Amino acid sequence: MLFNSIDFAVFLPIVFILYWFIFCKSIKAQNFLIVVASYFFYGWWDWKFLSLIAFSTLIDYSIGVGLSKENRPSKRKILLWISIIVNLGFLGFFKYYNFFLDNFISAFSFFGYSINGSSLNIILPVGISFYTFQTLSYTIDVYRKQLKPTKDFIAFSAFVCFFPQLVAGPIERATHLLPQFYKKRKFKYSLAVDGMRQILWGLFKKIVIADNCAEYANQIFNNSNEFSGSSLLLGAIFFTFQIYCDFSGYSDIAIGTSRLFGFDLMKNFAFPYFSRDIAEFWRSWHISLSTWFRDYLYIPLGGSRGGTWMKIRNTFIIFLVSGFWHGANWTFIIWGGLNALYFLPLLLSGKNRQNLGVTAEGKILPSIKEIFQIGSTFILTVLAWVFFRAENISHALNYLKGIFDMSFFSKPQIFPTTILSLLTIFIFIEWLQREKNHGLEIYGNGLLKNRYIRWIAYICIIIVIFSFGGSQQEFIYFQF
Repeated sequence: MLFNSIDFAVFLPIVFILYWFIFCKSIKAQNFLIVVASYFFYGWWDWKFLSLIAFSTLIDYSIGVGLSKENRPSKRKILLWISIIVNLGFLGFFKYYNFFLDNFISAFSFFGYSINGSSLNIILPVGISFYTFQTLSYTIDVYRKQLKPTKDFIAFSAFVCFFPQLVAGPIERATHLLPQFYKKRKFKYSLAVDGMRQILWGLFKKIVIADNCAEYANQIFNNSNEFSGSSLLLGAIFFTFQIYCDFSGYSDIAIGTSRLFGFDLMKNFAFPYFSRDIAEFWRSWHISLSTWFRDYLYIPLGGSRGGTWMKIRNTFIIFLVSGFWHGANWTFIIWGGLNALYFLPLLLSGKNRQNLGVTAEGKILPSIKEIFQIGSTFILTVLAWVFFRAENISHALNYLKGIFDMSFFSKPQIFPTTILSLLTIFIFIEWLQREKNHGLEIYGNGLLKNRYIRWIAYICIIIVIFSFGGSQQEFIYFQF
């Protein structure tokens, strides 16, 4: 079920009414309703894959119970590895089977050996990368004794399948989200209203910005040989905002929806395109995944505590794995490696944590230095996104070659003034709100503090959504 659909617009109020008016007397009843609603929400796409979520839930719940009864290190490690192998095994089969098979055959063909192998017509279950990492966080944290294993199967099931963030995150930690299912939730009007604001802003980002940018990005990327360098650059910029507004828009809707039910989800984006260097960008982009890899892969490998070689090795591992997490294509791995190259000079010079605060905090305009830093970081990001969007490495290289052709100085063949104007307004609003959690948050001082201006903004956004909304498209991260 898509957030940007009539189906969800009907589904959400029904679940909300049942949750607060029918099942409100019991935490277990509310948790059970969440499980039923979440399975219905996911099954609306394809009910057959509900068995994967149920099996993953049962495995990790059982592993947690086993760890609670076992004190021998060797046995605890075996239980941990059972969870890791089962979860990553399912993820590997559905997501990477054909990739590994095709590359295995190609490798032997390169040395003159012919191997027969049949690719399978495998459907990638929506959200499997997200809920797999979420359940793994539970098992690992229980193994590390950072979290007490739960004996409440309904609460654990609700944690795994919580519908707002089930299919595209944020990837919640068990230490943060699971305890919220044990506590009685009280309806808070202020949080619910802020949740509605964030939902509205997320829908604007997805329907107006992302879906419109997608139309032009797809047209240019799919026919890149026919466009000038300036048009190719514009296409890359369109995709840059498409993927940001699509994914962060989903996160906004997920976080806002969770607040309607009394839950707090972690912030997943912090206005990343205003970053002053790549390190700051990665602290602001897909925060739940970046911190997951940091805590469960980068730090256990030694992080940046070792010598120069270890720092380089660990940096490349974390970025390459992050790229591979996104999909079974060498373009994602190249994208990850390119970002590692961007990041490495900052790490080796000890400047990777020099920009920790908000850009131009407390100011209306950035300094000349900050403008240069934001611009250069944005350009590097745009060029890296070309590999992320391209069909293959050859396509990406030809696309980049086309950008730096002499035709770069010509007028773009596609120049949609309407979407560019909306994009400019969007960037302006995000800049004004960059010290807040989302584009319509009114906490503290700001333009939206005035009630009349706020309601004018709401009405304008709703009108723009219905007037300029692009053709309905799935969220881009459903494929990951």
